[in-house]
Amino acid sequence: MFEMLVGGYGMSLKIFALTLLGSVPLGIVVAMGRLSSFRPLRWLVSLYISVMRGTPLMLQMFAVFFIPYYAFGIKTGPGYKFVAVIIAFVVNYTAYFAEIYRSGIQSMPHGQYEAAQVLGYSPAQAFFRIILPQVFKRILPAMGNEVVTLVKDTSLAFSIGVAEMFTTGRALVASQRSMVPFAIAAAIYWATCLVIEFGLRRAERRLGYYHD
Repeated sequence: MFEMLVGGYGMSLKIFALTLLGSVPLGIVVAMGRLSSFRPLRWLVSLYISVMRGTPLMLQMFAVFFIPYYAFGIKTGPGYKFVAVIIAFVVNYTAYFAEIYRSGIQSMPHGQYEAAQVLGYSPAQAFFRIILPQVFKRILPAMGNEVVTLVKDTSLAFSIGVAEMFTTGRALVASQRSMVPFAIAAAIYWATCLVIEFGLRRAERRLGYYHD
């Protein structure tokens, strides 16, 4: 039983890692579009963020999974289930991370930009070398909340047939008529969140301006 849950946990970790790998950098790109002075782009990005945050992630997974066939007549193989999960998760979490980045960027004092200009930095250099490192420190708690939420959201992959840990636990509960697999799965989720929270607290201390 435990070996099967660990196998499902491996799939959960894959979803978690690939989602972060895609959505964290894409969030910066989308945030810049959200802050763009070009109105059509800003409105388009705002619409995208609104739709992603205003509709369930499970529904978005169904959309990504079924649209190729129903909209374009493209038949997808069994392997597309995992691809659809990753696409839906990345697109969804990019929207959330973009809003966190945007709030962090807009919270920076304008004097930071002026100081960078005085030092001879170009706008791009000022943003990536001076502004963005400070933004990361400010948004780390909010980013941490989303990362912890992502750990639990991986269980939604069951809705289109991807066998992650929750799916495995549910099958074991049905076959063994026992709640023990659910209890073990819950403990694994919790332990994972505790490890992430510990790492985030250490990162916050390292990024702190002052130390005890």
